[in-house]
Amino acid sequence: MYIEWDFMFVVGFTTEQGGLSAEVIRKAFDATEEEFLDFVKESWSERPEIASVGSCCLVGAISKGVLYVANLGDSRAVLGRRVSQGKNSTVVAERLSTDHNVAVEEVRKEVEALHPDDSHVVVFTRGVWRIKGIIQVSRSIGDVYLKKPEYNKSPLLRQIAPFFPLKKAVMTAEPSILIRKLRPQDLFVIFASDGLWEQLSDEDAVSIVLRSPRAGVAKRLVRAALQEAARKREIKYDDIKRIERGFRRHIHDDITVIVMYLDHPQGPPSNAIRPSNNKGFVDYTSAPMDIFSFNSEDGGEMSFVSP
Repeated sequence: MYIEWDFMFVVGFTTEQGGLSAEVIRKAFDATEEEFLDFVKESWSERPEIASVGSCCLVGAISKGVLYVANLGDSRAVLGRRVSQGKNSTVVAERLSTDHNVAVEEVRKEVEALHPDDSHVVVFTRGVWRIKGIIQVSRSIGDVYLKKPEYNKSPLLRQIAPFFPLKKAVMTAEPSILIRKLRPQDLFVIFASDGLWEQLSDEDAVSIVLRSPRAGVAKRLVRAALQEAARKREIKYDDIKRIERGFRRHIHDDITVIVMYLDHPQGPPSNAIRPSNNKGFVDYTSAPMDIFSFNSEDGGEMSFVSP
């Protein structure tokens, strides 16, 4: 729900500012974070666990031949780009987003540098690096109890989260933003949650999209990730759906995938999406997409294919 808010804020601020920009995207992320904080303030006396709820956020938009990608957390956008090598050509993977995960040494050092007086701001526990021994991502929407000391101190939260002293925020909602002019060699972009990237490399994902029909390609990526998760656990792919609810997350995380194709039309497509003032929020490609989501808890699926 909150990611939908983020996109609506992007559209709204784009219309208000007369065009898309990094500042518009930053405002949209800030507004989404504030909306969630307001929701927590209204709900937490009856539902204290809401202060510990958070989400990664990944946004992609095209305006006037320019691709904008912004993210919080470790959902990732990867471009499939054709590269010429003499008379031959190949398609390579180009990462467009930044993983805000303390498993990455650079991110870990960034968090530690922001908290020089806290030697335990990032600790290695249960096989991975975690902020305060709890969470791997350093940026998100929500996770208010790791951003606002007043929520961290509440006895209500002790019911569902371990206590630790919090003097200042150990997470932020400041997005990383990439702005890139699209080129004829750019073929498609894969947007996916970390559940996919935990199992597949950028290169493997691009290779699957390249050799697959468009319809159903997102589901093929999810299936490939589940097959790899099964292989790592030395179980059969069909056994994953038989695993009891609540234990499946130990095998794989939720996986949501969107594959957006870049068809590079010569002129604005007749079915391009535009805000009411016609200033051209999407004016470069009709961006046919294939979307698939798989829930690790109950095996629930969602699929959508655009024209």
